[in-house]
Amino acid sequence: MAEHQLSQEYREGLQAFGRVMPDVLSAYNQFTNLCFQEGELSRKQKHLMAMAVSLFTGNEHCIVYHLEGALDEKATEKEIAETIAVAGAYGGGTTFSHGVILINEVMDEFKQRVQ
Repeated sequence: MAEHQLSQEYREGLQAFGRVMPDVLSAYNQFTNLCFQEGELSRKQKHLMAMAVSLFTGNEHCIVYHLEGALDEKATEKEIAETIAVAGAYGGGTTFSHGVILINEVMDEFKQRVQ
């Protein structure tokens, strides 16, 4: 999947940070890679959970990053919609609006690239 601009900005930011704090970035990457390994929960489930948390916190870069991760793991549109619904039930209108606006925008871009 081609990266959305927000995912690209996130990765560029990590690289810039890594030039200043390489040991910290290395430790962070090692930790997060372990967290997202296949286990009792699938990688897809973990990305959907992370997307829900990102929706709740309003972190647009991570919303898109984990949406792309979920799509890479073959998450369906229905699974993504259910994740938005659960996050919105917990986080209210702000959370729900990020889900129905930003995620729909990225999903539309993804569908256009696939066609």
